[in-house]
Amino acid sequence: MHGTAIPSYLRLRESGQVRERADAAVAGLGSCRLCPRRCGADRLRNESKACRTGRFAKVSSFFPHFGEEACLRGSKGSGTIFFAQCNLHCVFCQNYDISHSDVGTEAEPEQLSRMMLELQWIGCHNINLVTPTHVVAQILEALVLAIDDGLRLPIVYNTGGYDSPESLRMLDGIVDIYMPDFKFWKDPTARLYCECGDYPQVARSALKEMHRQVGDLILDERGIATRGLLVRHLVMPGQLGETREILRFLADEISRDSYVNLMDQYRPAGMVGHAFHGEIDRRVSSREVAEAYRMAREIGLHRFDSRYPPAGGP
Repeated sequence: MHGTAIPSYLRLRESGQVRERADAAVAGLGSCRLCPRRCGADRLRNESKACRTGRFAKVSSFFPHFGEEACLRGSKGSGTIFFAQCNLHCVFCQNYDISHSDVGTEAEPEQLSRMMLELQWIGCHNINLVTPTHVVAQILEALVLAIDDGLRLPIVYNTGGYDSPESLRMLDGIVDIYMPDFKFWKDPTARLYCECGDYPQVARSALKEMHRQVGDLILDERGIATRGLLVRHLVMPGQLGETREILRFLADEISRDSYVNLMDQYRPAGMVGHAFHGEIDRRVSSREVAEAYRMAREIGLHRFDSRYPPAGGP
């Protein structure tokens, strides 16, 4: 599946829709409903609740990332902007210091826009927005400026999957590549590990909407992603039953051509090992990862990130 990169937002620029959506999203911060928690915080007055973020986004770092999927990093890197804080509270978060602690520097729209343009100037293949769900309004606000100043890179929306329909509609025609991590299948598992019992149904709806907007992942002649859905799933110790159901959902209700990254890098982090969650207080085994790939192929999925063997198991 190949194609040429023409960022989606360029089609909306002339009609003024990017600015209109940004204005509406920022106004909505007065009683925030950006994410499915719908906490109602008045973020325009710097009130913060679940995501611990007020009027402006907080950025922990931005740089060309060479550790992302092969189709994102290419030879020049993925232009990654790491947003601090998160609307999920995963106890095992491997970026716990970024997502759960009061870190990061506030970035007003002009600053965030300059980050995007600097990553483009360096030569990155895309703008990769990491943990963006709680700052969709701030991202849109910055994009208005960046597009006017010459931004022409595809936008990657790199999310934990806990995204509201309202936010996703704001991003329709703006985001080129959706990269959600579908974490849990069962409500009790989600409640235990990320304090969101409704995560599974929210993620299922979000992935369907993302796929409706952008379709299956398209690669250019260099193997670089230009548009589409790329799904991550972190294989966790003792959770292969959840993995099987998630893979079946992708094959049956999204597409058998879904591009999937079955991630093998789980390790105890965050709050794991601090007295709770002993069942996941170990690394995932190579046998579990190999079984996840076997299940995926058996179910009918066939497009995997090229850092892993295409057949025969890791």
